[in-house]
Amino acid sequence: MTSDSGWGPRDWSSNGAGGTWTESLSDTAAAPEPTAEPEAAAVRQTTRRSRRAERSDGPERSGIDDTRGAGAAPEAPSDPASRARDICLRMLTGSARTRRQLADALRRKEIPDEVAEAVLDRLEEVGLVDDAAYARSWVEQRQRNRGLARRALAGELRAKGVDSALVAQAVADVDPDDEEAAARRLVERKLRSTQGLDRQVRIRRLAGMLARRGYPEGLALRVVRSMVDESMVDEFMVDEAEAESWPDAGFGSDHGEDAG
Repeated sequence: MTSDSGWGPRDWSSNGAGGTWTESLSDTAAAPEPTAEPEAAAVRQTTRRSRRAERSDGPERSGIDDTRGAGAAPEAPSDPASRARDICLRMLTGSARTRRQLADALRRKEIPDEVAEAVLDRLEEVGLVDDAAYARSWVEQRQRNRGLARRALAGELRAKGVDSALVAQAVADVDPDDEEAAARRLVERKLRSTQGLDRQVRIRRLAGMLARRGYPEGLALRVVRSMVDESMVDEFMVDEAEAESWPDAGFGSDHGEDAG
């Protein structure tokens, strides 16, 4: 006969700790049905998984979408202003951004324009958005690392939404001598790959490379012609020196006389 607890022999899921059977029969001969053991094993396995999930760092590691209790992931802010701030701060964490870039991102997230403008104004007030500083930093890095000329730098900044006046101020800081030195470094790196080609072909290829980096035609041709001519003279001198060092290999008047 059953006990007064009201739990039957298969009530393990809610009362038995760790998925064990709750013994409620006084008759020791009573046993669960043969098909119950696989079910009990499945419950124990599920319980162990649940305990491991509780000890883990949260739903992302445990693979369980637990939206209940203190371990639940924080919900996204519901008001547009908070959402806009979160979007901007996440974007600014990795690198600086222009106001236009942030505004475009907020528009894609369907933030109302008036809310976006207010948030961006506040970010500018606290110095987190500064298009002038962004333009100066961009020019310095791209001119140093890529050897870009002022025209190419200005085009990149305008594409990122920087105001034309700020663009002009930023590229004006590029010294003409530094720009020419950068052009010479670019040509020097490519000069060897054109060795052996016709002079005009070399000039056309190297000048085109500088033009793609924003260098004006006059500067590009002047630098390229000078460096190509210097290179050809050096190459000619090397060829002459190599020719003089070759053995006569049986040629010449002395050798001819010996042979006779």
